[in-house]
Amino acid sequence: MSERTRAHLWAMRSLFAALCAAVIFCRILPLSTLPSGWAGPDLIMALAFAWVLRRPQYAPPLLIALVVLLADLMFQRPPGLWAALIVLACEALKARAPGLRDMGFGPEWLMVAVTALGVTIIYRLSLAILLVPQAPLGLSLMQMAMTVLCYPLVVMVSSLLLGVRKARPSEGGIRGRI
Repeated sequence: MSERTRAHLWAMRSLFAALCAAVIFCRILPLSTLPSGWAGPDLIMALAFAWVLRRPQYAPPLLIALVVLLADLMFQRPPGLWAALIVLACEALKARAPGLRDMGFGPEWLMVAVTALGVTIIYRLSLAILLVPQAPLGLSLMQMAMTVLCYPLVVMVSSLLLGVRKARPSEGGIRGRI
């Protein structure tokens, strides 16, 4: 493997971590003292899904787990549960990525929506079984819907500005290897 390829790989992994850290930082800023009436999107989940479907080697499972675990700690969620669900969802999407590669954006968006809904339902059921207090169902569904709605924007920014495009079959490394 050439040093340029290895340096590019680590630069993209660092960029993924930096983007997620920026999202965490922006969410913990005390911009308003009043609670908002709506739930914003989970940009870390949308970013992880977009990058895993395009270039899985840029967002390996351990990096995703560490970033989402940090988000769990910073957002005062039960540590590890959301991180584990996001890693499992990313691995499920990664397994379906070769089939989605030949299709358009619509089936990919639908698969991401179904996966986000599944993660949200499993998360809420897990918290309910463990009797952990949780946000109202409407806010959780609103956050999931906002994440799905912002997914095309995340894909567009990742593709056009950051160069994270789908791997072509002629390129090496389409299965997560280089």
